Amino acid sequence: MTRRVRAIFVSDVHLGTRACQAERLLDFLRDYESDQLFLVGDIVDLWAMRRAGIYWSPAQNTFVQKVLRRARHHVDVVFVPGNHDDAAREHAGIAFGSIQVEQEWTHTAADGRRYLLIHGDQFDGIMKCRAWLAPLGARAYAVALHLNTVVSWMRRRLGVASYWSLSGYVKRRVRTAVGYVAEFERAVACHARERGYDGVICGHIHVAAVKPLGGTVYINCGDWVDSCTAIVEHLDGRMELVEWAVERTTADPTMPLPDRLVPA
Repeated sequence: MTRRVRAIFVSDVHLGTRACQAERLLDFLRDYESDQLFLVGDIVDLWAMRRAGIYWSPAQNTFVQKVLRRARHHVDVVFVPGNHDDAAREHAGIAFGSIQVEQEWTHTAADGRRYLLIHGDQFDGIMKCRAWLAPLGARAYAVALHLNTVVSWMRRRLGVASYWSLSGYVKRRVRTAVGYVAEFERAVACHARERGYDGVICGHIHVAAVKPLGGTVYINCGDWVDSCTAIVEHLDGRMELVEWAVERTTADPTMPLPDRLVPA
């Protein structure tokens, strides 16, 4: 049965790569319908395509067609480019095939809360201070995702059906990675709060979350190469994190959020 929500937020799909979990993303979109669809950056991985060539599966093509079809059928589709598809930032403010391209976006939820939509790479210390390291980080992450594929194949051969991510495990356990994620979350939440927003919805670091942070609401969509997660806004404005890899929610949609901010 299709579930009706007010808005869907997805980021870091990385179309054009073998790591893209387009089949799972299509399953998710078949299960959810919405009035609004937000693509929060790194939907297409131009970096990987320049480095390793284009891998474009039928499922990836179907995803693009599905997005275009929804846009034609009165779903408001907004694309906020990320660093991997940054070429699209040159076209901010222009609509292509009923898809609006914007550098950032203000989303007002059904409960009146205002959320800043940004990809988030502008708050990545590596991107800001050591731009030359970013491609190296992308290559290292690509290796981790390849190992994910190997591990998944071995688990299937052993009869273990549950999904498990090596790269996700590393991000959760390695102290430096945990510290990096926490620093990123604080910086993004602080930026949204200083601009008078009630919350922020971003992507970039592939670590999904919905949580109060520093007087605002920090929301990260996660990704569709590793965790297979998305954010949905219910008809009453509640934000829910959906972890599609295991077909269950990872955040309580009834979780209390901080009181709405009053812009200065």
